[in-house]
Amino acid sequence: MKLRQQPREWRGGRGSPVGASALLVVILGALSFLLAAPAQAVDTLCMPSETTGCIAGTLRTEEGPIADVDLTLTGPTGVEETVTTSESGKWNLSISEEGQYEVAIVTDTLPDDLDTKGAATVQATLGSTAAAVIEVRTSSYSSERSFGEYLAQSAANGIRLGLLLALASVGLSLIYGTTRLASFSHAEQVTLGGMLAYGLVNVAGMNLWLGGALTVALCALTGYLQDRVLWQPLRRRGLGLTQLMIVTIGLSLAMQYCFQYFVGARTVRIVQDNPGVATLGPITMTYQSFVAMGIAVLVLGGVGFALLRTRVGRATRAVADNPALAAASGIDVDKVIRLVWTVAAGLAGLSGIMYALVTNGIKWDSGMQILLLLFAATTLGGLGTAFGALIGSLIIGLVVELAPVFGMPGDFKYATAMLILILLLLVRPQGLLGKAERVG
Repeated sequence: MKLRQQPREWRGGRGSPVGASALLVVILGALSFLLAAPAQAVDTLCMPSETTGCIAGTLRTEEGPIADVDLTLTGPTGVEETVTTSESGKWNLSISEEGQYEVAIVTDTLPDDLDTKGAATVQATLGSTAAAVIEVRTSSYSSERSFGEYLAQSAANGIRLGLLLALASVGLSLIYGTTRLASFSHAEQVTLGGMLAYGLVNVAGMNLWLGGALTVALCALTGYLQDRVLWQPLRRRGLGLTQLMIVTIGLSLAMQYCFQYFVGARTVRIVQDNPGVATLGPITMTYQSFVAMGIAVLVLGGVGFALLRTRVGRATRAVADNPALAAASGIDVDKVIRLVWTVAAGLAGLSGIMYALVTNGIKWDSGMQILLLLFAATTLGGLGTAFGALIGSLIIGLVVELAPVFGMPGDFKYATAMLILILLLLVRPQGLLGKAERVG
């Protein structure tokens, strides 16, 4: 009786899991080296030394920096200090004791039409400068801005958010379409993109465009390695979708702990000079936001063209429709799935870069915070349909940003997006562009 030969993927040599794992370890090692370097604050008077450390940041919105705002800094012993932002929105404080510090805005000093999500926690050490990022947002329209202008601004912000979500949700939808796997770790690829860009651009001093391109390439490589080392062997061993989904949850938690280990709980920002602001009618956004939206439109257009007009795109759609029939017609299903994982991870990394630039920072749990929005977008548009994910992302982005305009307080705007999803699924369970399937 002949013994069955081991699958090639489990043998040593080129293309083996050993080699791929070694490459992954090298990438994580390089990331830890970059992120371990202290990020120096820009234009601050605080100079770290062996006996002192610094905590600094910049307070700004889309319209520009916010001056004359008071912030309180509470140390590990409970001692509280107060600092006021300068004309450029910058602030800094020196500390003499290492530990976790809480930075909070004194809300009474904020302009009437602004509010903040809450305090920021930063891990400060002697001899370095720790950056603290606190999100400030428009709370309601004021006498200086009419309801129509506020509505237009919020709609523009919603389209921007929807485009950034679409970059990640399109990849998530393609993964589901070709493998029927709902990947809970996909949102962590967004965080990975922002973290890698921070390490390459802010810490290593690389040019933003070059660092961004390298970040997308590295994120795409992680997608390739994931399928090569993990998902393809598990598929060949016959694991069910439930078991694979549990593995994605475990991978998501592992990546979050890695981010915490390398970066900590603080929010990191791809530090650039204060970006310029452009105004188009009632809409005011930074140049970074307009560039990010333009890049998203071009990339999503390229993905759509590839799916509709290229052989690889047609093969991808064939695998999504019927993998067995696609394999019988000569399509290498494993190669198509690996390409989908690679492209999806690259798109998520690109989304993470622009998310970190546009929202003024990214931290270890940013992916977890947008995970429900990604699943809502893919489900709303129709599971497994890339174009449905795009439409669903735009709807979710608009709902999230427009909810406060109509009186929805704080983070309840995310609940509004979930409510709309539930109502639509009650009427159309397959989503907007999904196909109805017979069950039973």
